[in-house]
Amino acid sequence: MKIAIPLTGGKLSAHFGHCEEFGIYEVDNGKVMKSEKLPPPAHEPGVFPRWLHEMGVTVVIGGGMGNRAQSLFHQNCIDVYYGVLMPDPEEIVKTYLAGDLESGVNLCDH
Repeated sequence: MKIAIPLTGGKLSAHFGHCEEFGIYEVDNGKVMKSEKLPPPAHEPGVFPRWLHEMGVTVVIGGGMGNRAQSLFHQNCIDVYYGVLMPDPEEIVKTYLAGDLESGVNLCDH
């Protein structure tokens, strides 16, 4: 499984499409086996979902995310969590792996 988290300043980005980089976490048997930070391609509608899908990401966790991005992820069988308020990406991954992560209020209004 691969988890992607949009980051700005090393913390969870409040707006998915405006992040500086993505934290990508490869998980096996409930443990993070590898993590890396990657700069995203230029932001245009639909680019991030396609790019993350091509990398094999199966879960995306963000603060705010537009409805179109959510729809594109769901079309590619990628689980989406939004409205997450924890700033620390490692803590977010631990909470997700423990089964305690829930979507909150979407911080994006488009």
